[in-house]
Amino acid sequence: MTARQAYVERRTGETQITIDLTIDGEGRSRVETGLPFFDHMLTLLARHGLLDLTVHAEGDLAVDSHHTVEDVGITLGQAFARALGDKRGIARYGHAYVPMDETLVRVVVDFSGRPFLEYRLPAGIGPAAALLSGRDFPLQLVEEFLRGFAVHAGANLHAEVLYGRDAHHFAEAVFKGLAKAVDAACRLDPRVTGVPSTKGSL
Repeated sequence: MTARQAYVERRTGETQITIDLTIDGEGRSRVETGLPFFDHMLTLLARHGLLDLTVHAEGDLAVDSHHTVEDVGITLGQAFARALGDKRGIARYGHAYVPMDETLVRVVVDFSGRPFLEYRLPAGIGPAAALLSGRDFPLQLVEEFLRGFAVHAGANLHAEVLYGRDAHHFAEAVFKGLAKAVDAACRLDPRVTGVPSTKGSL
């Protein structure tokens, strides 16, 4: 089997990011973004998605953490798009339900080539709720990461916190759910001949 790997660099006036991704990995990671909570989330993503992932990001954190988080999502999406190539033989669809104490999250992904994000929180929970993580990491940044990933991976991504109370648990369950859903969608299925689409391409 050809290794499904990609190395991507993204440099802007706001961030400098490098990502080295192996889809068929063992869950190993080395993550340095300057945001400890975000490092933890990306480490969870690698571990539970069985990805080998190296992320190095330098961003304008003196301004805020938005640019770094969004641009890591963009770069990771680009890495997935490159590593998956023409997507021959993949399952294409994946989903996961993940509990985190009082919180339950559902994540569904389709590597369709048609980017879309639907992200939902429980009624009454504002997306600007802060996560206490040593640095200011608003819950809104989870959505920004997911959008960057979905658009640049060419994925239709639905993530919903079905219920819960703790914003930390919301974020952690979403990242774990994304890991499991992506792992399922990227798996090679021996029953799939060619590209899993009636169009012949994704």
